[in-house]
Parts: sequence; structure tokens; C-alpha cells
Amino acid sequence: MSHEPSAHAAHAPEWEVSVWPFVISFGILFALPVAFAFKFVYGLSFAAILALGIGTPMIVAGIAGWVKEGLGSHHGAGLAFPAMGWFILAEAMIFLSMFAAYWFNRLTAEAWPPAGSVELPRIMPLVMTVVLVASSLTIHHAEALLHAGKRAGFVNWLVLTMLLGAVFLGMSAYEWNHLIHQDFTTDTNVFGTVFYSITGLHGSHVIVGLGIFIALLLPALRGKVNTPFVKTASLYWHFVDIIWFFVVSQVYYW
Repeated sequence: MSHEPSAHAAHAPEWEVSVWPFVISFGILFALPVAFAFKFVYGLSFAAILALGIGTPMIVAGIAGWVKEGLGSHHGAGLAFPAMGWFILAEAMIFLSMFAAYWFNRLTAEAWPPAGSVELPRIMPLVMTVVLVASSLTIHHAEALLHAGKRAGFVNWLVLTMLLGAVFLGMSAYEWNHLIHQDFTTDTNVFGTVFYSITGLHGSHVIVGLGIFIALLLPALRGKVNTPFVKTASLYWHFVDIIWFFVVSQVYYW
């Protein structure tokens, strides 16, 4: 009797189970609706900070863990880059819908900015732009070093990219805190809603990028680098950089 696997068994689907989407979902729950409800509905600032402190690390850890699973998959590397292209297209449509809502409200308003608005900072967005553009250049250089076989140089420049991304998020958080203390919040007027929605959405994409970079860094420190995934992560980061040009030009300086 032959014990060779049948054709049906050879082509049986491979079921993959992961806990990381569950972790990411709970992180988003704490970092967005729960934190916003504590701050803007119940006025509990400390509880909002606590929710952000729980949710944001969960999002980053979940993304890092999920990407790490993809790095270990035998078929994930070949699909990562084209899949990222479709993901970027979908994300671009989300940003476009938010910009369209902003353009409609602005162009149909009798006066802009609406009553209750505050003057947005002019220097900080320029500094944030320089930092984010620099991070795009550093990840590009890191990728070039990897292709040249210089793993140590790749790790150093990847870490520098992550530090620049973290600095960008820190400046964004500082700016939000400053504006909130001026009583400019999401419920101040339509401009406040648009400002925090668009800049918050962009900031969430920076957090996702940092999670991806963590997933690349940890195995790279052990000498294991997946070049297709590095290329994919670099493409995503450049997308985040490009979107910021639209954010800063439309929201801050128009």
C-alpha cells in the first residue's frame, strides 16, 4: 500500500493563526476611543494618558509581532512588496476622503478659520518636516548599506531612522498638548475636528512604521535580515513622508 500523500492533501490550505491582530485591536481601542472619551467626554486627563500609555505600546508590539511572523513565513517575503503597494493605495484613499471633507468645509465656509480657532504654529511644522524627510533619507541609506552587504551599517541607520520617527511623534504630541491647553480641541469647531483627525491619522501611520522597524531590527541584531521586507518597510515609510507634505501644506499653511 502506498503511503505517498494524495494530490488533495498536497494542496490542502495552510491555516495560519496569530494573536497579534487581537493585540493591535485592543491597543487601538485604548489609544483612540477610550483615551478620547476619558479626555473630551469625562474630562479625565490622567485616565486618558493612562489609556494612551496602555494602547500605544500594544499597537507597536502587535505590529512588530505580526511582521515578525511574516518574516518567518516561507511565502511571506515574496508577497510583502506587492501587498504593500495595495495597502498604500487603500490608505491613500482614506487620506483623500479626509482631505476632501476638509476642502469642502473650507471652501463652503463664509469665513475661515471658524470662530474659536487658534493660530497654528508656523515653525514647528517646518522642523517636523525636516525631521521626517531626514528619516526618509536615513532609511534609504540603510537599505543601500544592506544591499552592499554592510549589516552593521544597516542596523545603525535603521536605529537612526527610528529615533527620528520617535522625535517626530514627540513634537506632534507636544504640539497637541499646547493646542489643547489653549482650548482648541476636536469639539471646538470643524477646523479642530479636521486638524486632530488628519494629523492623528498621520501620526498613527508613523507608529505603525516604528512597529515595522522594530520587527526588522530585532532579528537584524542577531544577524538575520530579510531584504524583501526591508524594501517593503522602506516603501511604507516613504509613503508616510509624502502624505506629511499634504498634511503640512493643507492644514498648517493654507
